[in-house]
Amino acid sequence: MAEFSDRANAIKPTGVRKMFDLAGKEAIHLGLGEPDFQPPEVAIEAFYDAMKEGHNKYTTTAGLPELRAEIAAFWSDLESGLNEDNVCVTMSGTNAVLNACLCFLNSGDNIMIPDPCFPLYGPHATITGAEPRFYPCTFENEFVPTIESLEELVDENTKAIIYNFPSNPTGATITNEQRDELLDFARRHDLWIITDEVYDRIIYNQSHVSFLGAGYDNVLMIQSFSKTFAMTGWRIGYIVSSNLEIMTQIKKMQYYITACSTDAMQYGVLAAIQKANYYPSEMRDAFWQRRDLICTRLNAMPSISCHVPEGAFYVFPKFDLPGWTSVDVALEILKEGVVCSPGSAFGDAGEGHLRFAYTLGMEKIAAAMDIVESVVERIKDSPPPTQPADF
Repeated sequence: MAEFSDRANAIKPTGVRKMFDLAGKEAIHLGLGEPDFQPPEVAIEAFYDAMKEGHNKYTTTAGLPELRAEIAAFWSDLESGLNEDNVCVTMSGTNAVLNACLCFLNSGDNIMIPDPCFPLYGPHATITGAEPRFYPCTFENEFVPTIESLEELVDENTKAIIYNFPSNPTGATITNEQRDELLDFARRHDLWIITDEVYDRIIYNQSHVSFLGAGYDNVLMIQSFSKTFAMTGWRIGYIVSSNLEIMTQIKKMQYYITACSTDAMQYGVLAAIQKANYYPSEMRDAFWQRRDLICTRLNAMPSISCHVPEGAFYVFPKFDLPGWTSVDVALEILKEGVVCSPGSAFGDAGEGHLRFAYTLGMEKIAAAMDIVESVVERIKDSPPPTQPADF
């Protein structure tokens, strides 16, 4: 029998998807980070019209020039002088992260990655042959890393660091002062910064703090229209950087990964930017109400503590249930008809937590929290399962 590659054997399915696959059709799904909105109607119509008009062909590797120009203009208030050459359209933000890792990393290198984190970061590093080196983002520090913890992990083989604010899975954000400290750390060690800012339009009581335009040239910002315009199934995102040298490498790598992004779809995204820029704020306001509800409910439960996140649409509560793992708790909740994600699916530091995506309406969130509360009440004085879950 043929053997599989080391990279294929080294990566495993995520716990997030496992929970989704185990769920019944009638379950309340708070597991996947997928907004319950449709893309703006103007974008759908423009997508359809573009197909009817014949935009069904290969297009430029870097993306539709008009779309890239609009993206550059959107970010020019942070980084002056951007133009279409500073942008590469990708097949999702996930594609963008892999593209960046392939441009920076060799076997023997390492890249610093938050823990807990979006589950694809580590495997992307592994695919390149590099070592993912995880830095802790703790509940006690509101999921923002300390410089001391970063200094303990960096060495001469560290080539890059991933920052993700607002964060998946925690919803954590940063201040300008914290951003500057994290940026100075990268500058001291001459690291590339891959800054995943796909939730930049879902911010509540503050403004988004970006690493773009903060005075360091070795920054690549990852973006996705999945969260900005509820286009998760469209699989379209982009990379932007002031550094034209790295953008040349990114575009070259992009050709060998996907050749180009979907032709007609880019016209739909362009229409959303030009004619529906109000849409992300409307979604944000709906998420804001849901966030307040779910945090209030969770913090009223015994054995549960939950930060109120300032960004994204996730909560990452900590539980105090001695002997119970996050998989154990998530499976007990699943038995009662609610899908959430075990914190361990996002890294070792996620153990003792659960992730809920408040991407459903208020009524379903309230019903889900009734179930979660009853499960926590039932198991808080019970022994954990004697057999570990096959997960």
